[in-house]
Amino acid sequence: MRILVTGGLGFIGSHTVVELQNAGYDVVIIDDLSNASEAVLDGIEAITGTKPDFEKLDLRDKNAVSAFFKKYADVTGAIHFAASKAVGESVYKPLLYYENNLSSLVYLLQELTAKDAANFIFSSSCTVYGQADELPITESAPVKPAESPYGNTKQIGEEIIRDTAKVYDKFKAIALRYFNPIGAHPSVEIGELPLGVPQNLVPFLTQTAAGLRDQLSVFGNDYATADGTCVRDYIHVVDLAKAHVMALTRLVENKNKTNYEVFNLGTGTGSSVLEVIETFEAVSGQKLNYKIVDRREGDVVAAYADTDKANNELGWKSQLSLADALKSAWDWEKKVRGIE
Repeated sequence: MRILVTGGLGFIGSHTVVELQNAGYDVVIIDDLSNASEAVLDGIEAITGTKPDFEKLDLRDKNAVSAFFKKYADVTGAIHFAASKAVGESVYKPLLYYENNLSSLVYLLQELTAKDAANFIFSSSCTVYGQADELPITESAPVKPAESPYGNTKQIGEEIIRDTAKVYDKFKAIALRYFNPIGAHPSVEIGELPLGVPQNLVPFLTQTAAGLRDQLSVFGNDYATADGTCVRDYIHVVDLAKAHVMALTRLVENKNKTNYEVFNLGTGTGSSVLEVIETFEAVSGQKLNYKIVDRREGDVVAAYADTDKANNELGWKSQLSLADALKSAWDWEKKVRGIE
């Protein structure tokens, strides 16, 4: 069974390709290489023994998308990661985000719904919940007005998929709302390698430990949390990748309850920024140079998942700890930087 993975050379996409291939799926990747390297294919091959097919393609090009599906007529499902994802950048470049994240989704769905049957997994985000009224966050929590154009594209994307699934009987979809993916594959053949200044905590943290960044900024220590710093649910990327395979298999085996389903993916445990720093220092033996600075606009106080639905209906549960994830992230950083 051939599965399309868009953005398959990116951080989460590449780890998911590995797990798909390990599960016996035949994978073809689309990536425009705007935030990834073709060298990731070699890492995937080193882990699985198989180099997936790859097409460099901009999903905003409708004709190119159509031509792809003519060439790969045997694609029966897709996992859609390809999207711009920097929250801060989206505030300053809203039209770029709406074009890239929504037009690409529409063009993909137009091709998939033309097939006799198709399965679709959407890379969504816990940003759709905003600052939730209750913790942990369940799938029934209200979707709040988005804090950024990026968050809005995830909300609108889910609405587009839900509306599509209502009218195409042979089209089935699952939206996976991630919390905070971190870490790297234990082989250290693939990992997170952001271009430019990292937008997320853990790559900035590992780059600070490696000497690429002078100092790590902790945005605020006066929040209503145990130590005053923001709390997030950090999930190992390998656990996250495995959930995509289980979600796809759920659709393939017709175990879905409706044509459109939503699942939270997290550990169910919240960790503060200072707890992440302390855990990293413990597993790496590195002391981090960090400084408490002013709060950052748009940051929610705390967000962590209620994972009961994913545990009980998908049969998925996170296995790896925060320490596991941070150690793998540091091992990957050391390999990339040539640190012994």
